[in-house]
Amino acid sequence: MRKISEQPRIIVDGVSKRFTLNHTQSFKELFIAWIKRKPTRSTFQALTDVDIRIGEGESVALLGLNGSGKSTTLKLISGVLRPDQGRVLTRGRVAGLIEVGAGFHPDLTGRDNVYLNAAILGMSKPEIDERFDDIVAFSEIGEFIDTEVKHYSSGMFVRLAFSVAIHAELDILLVDEVLAVGDAPFREKCKQKIRELSAQRKTMLVVSHDIGMVKQLCERGIVLRRGEITFDGPIDEAARQLEQSSR
Repeated sequence: MRKISEQPRIIVDGVSKRFTLNHTQSFKELFIAWIKRKPTRSTFQALTDVDIRIGEGESVALLGLNGSGKSTTLKLISGVLRPDQGRVLTRGRVAGLIEVGAGFHPDLTGRDNVYLNAAILGMSKPEIDERFDDIVAFSEIGEFIDTEVKHYSSGMFVRLAFSVAIHAELDILLVDEVLAVGDAPFREKCKQKIRELSAQRKTMLVVSHDIGMVKQLCERGIVLRRGEITFDGPIDEAARQLEQSSR
């Protein structure tokens, strides 16, 4: 196993996160609920006192059933969400593929969105200019690069977003299920690129229901159940723990 730096890239320290759920969609529904004295809101505890420490160069899988808190954890680490309690610290530049098409403006072309997303990831215009052709080539978007992205399929979104992220100067890569979209050859190409980033000692946190894939890409697995960590250790054992919890 590759030796990991003691200095962490990601620290999640005692983090809790809850969401408020609205049960009414209109004034009429709100009025009826008030008449019937039914609650119009409730809270959902997504994470409870979660502690995670990921060192430089580690490739880690976040595993769990739907609703276990995996995506919430990634969004907290990426800075999209803030914790209600605890703290989240990252060291270095973070590139996140959290949702299909996140950060894309539907009325802009693929070309414009490459520059927009790359700038969000901290790249300068000369850097983007230098890597633009490589980004487009990897994405396999080709002639559609000057088409408004609102006409893109979900697979095209993923190809372009992933290509931008991996061509940025990143230290931490967050990936949430987006590799499940697209055809098999492109998914394999993405996996190969992730392996290359791992060999370069980039830190990666991957969320996926594809256990076979995460076993190939990750050495360590963290299992979440109802917002709490139930296991943190070798990926093979993490997969077994997940299988047992799903029975």
